[in-house]
Amino acid sequence: MKDDHRRHPFRYSRQDIETASEVPDTPQTRAPAYRLAFADDTFLCRDDLRPVRLQLELLKPELLMNEAGIESTIVLFGGARIPQPSKKETARTKTLEALSEYYEEARKFARIMTERSITTGNTQDVVVTGGGPGVMEAGNRGAQDAGGKSIGLNIVLPHEQAPNEYVTPELCFNFHYFAIRKMHFLMRAKAVAVFPGGFGTLDELFESLTLIQTGRMERLPFLLFGEKFWRSIINWEALADAGTISEEDLNLFTFVETAEDAVAAIDNFKG
Repeated sequence: MKDDHRRHPFRYSRQDIETASEVPDTPQTRAPAYRLAFADDTFLCRDDLRPVRLQLELLKPELLMNEAGIESTIVLFGGARIPQPSKKETARTKTLEALSEYYEEARKFARIMTERSITTGNTQDVVVTGGGPGVMEAGNRGAQDAGGKSIGLNIVLPHEQAPNEYVTPELCFNFHYFAIRKMHFLMRAKAVAVFPGGFGTLDELFESLTLIQTGRMERLPFLLFGEKFWRSIINWEALADAGTISEEDLNLFTFVETAEDAVAAIDNFKG
């Protein structure tokens, strides 16, 4: 990140970091206590500094997306294990193999939305995914197919997962905190498209719906790709019948099957 070029009478922090490499090598300068606090990784990773790290994870992507001119986004959630059709024989189960069609639908949907975004200078309705494989890869790939940029919000997992190769490098972020990552998914969202997936996808689906249901977030096009899949794993009507949600809550989302269905739902959304 570049230094702020506004004129002020103080030295930049970056200059002090550079100068630190020139100080004499003594027991005092080698001691951890002597390190600049903001340049001391061990200090920043202390439990006591968690509030600071949360703030930094919120602030860094926000500043970089502002600098890139990102005004609004189209969010794609979906399973990391869904293969592209040409590789569906690598799927762990027959169900995943059958769900491979949604890789292509996600790729197509992202391409169409990015083609539209390019007419705004690729600053509005920019595709954002979790940056990983499967449906996430398809979303970033579709944006690249259209010649546009896309965002990847990666998360550090116990078994390291590298970003997919289609995320725009300067918009490829990495998070430690799931909560802050979720905020960045929704802070600029103009539509949410959810493809078949597992626990992570379900978590993102229900947290987003809860924000809309409770009025903490404005209504927006909320699209569930694959009605058969979603109805097979969630009995939506049973929730309403039980009274745990209202009948009106079933209108917060729309089932779609194809990229064209999703685009039409966005265009016809009444709010």
